[in-house]
Amino acid sequence: MREVDLRYPTCPLRNVLARISDKWSLIVLWNLGLNEKMRYKELMLSIPDISHKMLTNTLKHLEEDHLVKREAYAEIPPRVEYSLTKTGKSLIPTIEQMIDWAQTNFEEVVK
Repeated sequence: MREVDLRYPTCPLRNVLARISDKWSLIVLWNLGLNEKMRYKELMLSIPDISHKMLTNTLKHLEEDHLVKREAYAEIPPRVEYSLTKTGKSLIPTIEQMIDWAQTNFEEVVK
């Protein structure tokens, strides 16, 4: 197993997990990974139990962390599309492994 410096300011694991381990980030990333680009409403429909405020905040944080790209078009009505950045795309295989693990171990974990 790889050795990691676990002291907070320099620990990559703690810093990255702090950014993506909230309730919605992985779900938003996964949905964007399934689709090349999505509009806000499409994301809302793909995650029916997320509130507008939480989706907006999650997208903002993921954009700040360079995992999601927001592209606004100067049209009427305005159009905004979200997609994964190269870094965001590189996270999809890991999320897929987590989903596989969760499906395999769900019954044991929720006992």
